[in-house]
Amino acid sequence: MSSNAQIDIKEIITNQAMMAKKASQKLATLSSLEKNKALLTMAHALEVKTPIILEENNIDMENGRQKGLSASLLDRLLLTTERIAQMADGLRQIASLNDPVGNGIMSCRRPNGLDIRCIRVPLGLVGIVYEARPNVTADAIGLCLKSGNAVILRGGSEAIHSNKILASILAEAAYSAGIPHGAIQFVSITEHEAVDVMMRLNKYVDVIIPRGGAGLIKRVVENSSVPVIETGVGICHVFVDEFADLELATKIILNAKISRPAVCNAIETVLIDQKIANEYLPMICQKLSEAKVEIRGCEKCLAICPELKTATKEDWSTEYGDLIISIKIVENIDEAISHINTYGSGHSEAIITTNYNNALKFQKLVDASAVYVNASTRFTDGNEFGFGAEIGISTQKLHARGPMGLEALTTMKYLIYGEGQIR
Repeated sequence: MSSNAQIDIKEIITNQAMMAKKASQKLATLSSLEKNKALLTMAHALEVKTPIILEENNIDMENGRQKGLSASLLDRLLLTTERIAQMADGLRQIASLNDPVGNGIMSCRRPNGLDIRCIRVPLGLVGIVYEARPNVTADAIGLCLKSGNAVILRGGSEAIHSNKILASILAEAAYSAGIPHGAIQFVSITEHEAVDVMMRLNKYVDVIIPRGGAGLIKRVVENSSVPVIETGVGICHVFVDEFADLELATKIILNAKISRPAVCNAIETVLIDQKIANEYLPMICQKLSEAKVEIRGCEKCLAICPELKTATKEDWSTEYGDLIISIKIVENIDEAISHINTYGSGHSEAIITTNYNNALKFQKLVDASAVYVNASTRFTDGNEFGFGAEIGISTQKLHARGPMGLEALTTMKYLIYGEGQIR
């Protein structure tokens, strides 16, 4: 790409960020009623214009097939009438949630008479960089709008037609309902330089949130001058404890791996206590094989089920995003916890057990944003947690962790009232 083209990309995206930042100042002052009206208008627009959205999505789907995208990635890309209706319902659910903006966090009166209050306020302009999931477009716009933030989005090239039409429909509906013009920006430039430009716009963009594979997230975290909320790489585990209900364990593992293998809350590794491995490993392998899951096992696994592929050290730290799973037999719960804390991504982890003390120990010692007992990791989701949608699932520890709803898109402001006090 020529230097002139690079300059054009920088100029275009910088202008979009400037417009959004300006709009964010007015957006931050809108009432909950005004924002909710816009969200409901946006939801209606998605439903009315479903045929147009499907036409654009069909182009992306056909391009994806020609590029040889996997079945799981095509599933993430696919929009249907039902999925668009779910996106619209998601916007309505966001409208029904309590608005965090202006909520009091703390208040006190100091000995010198100063009254100090702390309230929630919008972040300002939120940048979202994401890959082939068109639903992120609606979720991100809806959550940012309700929390009083402007948003600038850059989706992956695989979903460019879907994302452009969704962003256009949602922005037009929002502006018609009173949202400040410019508050919703979609970067339609698919070149990688677009992400590089966004990562350098710290004068305008207050935070950037990458959603996608490990490569994208690593690139943004390591190169951005804009503060980053790290999300999403999901190397998730299920540990089948020696005290597990094995029928329950099978039900949970199948759901956590098979229901949507490409999403970040799907599991990649199963850990099995050696005391039950001889009984349970053949059982779970049969069920996974029937579901056409490729199984990679440790040496102890191969001694029991020699037909399995051999797992390498790289498998323990791989997010497959596909119908592939690795299985390891561990000595006890302590080895399971150690393995998870070594190879996990801090996303979602689960133990299957009927032992209360082991459940507590696992939840206390496993370092992850969501730790389950006897439930599927697939529940790590903003909607399932009652947040409406989510802006992403944070795997870091500063500012926000786990599914990020409306509160995670706010920061704090201190309001101090005095009567002439000086220091």
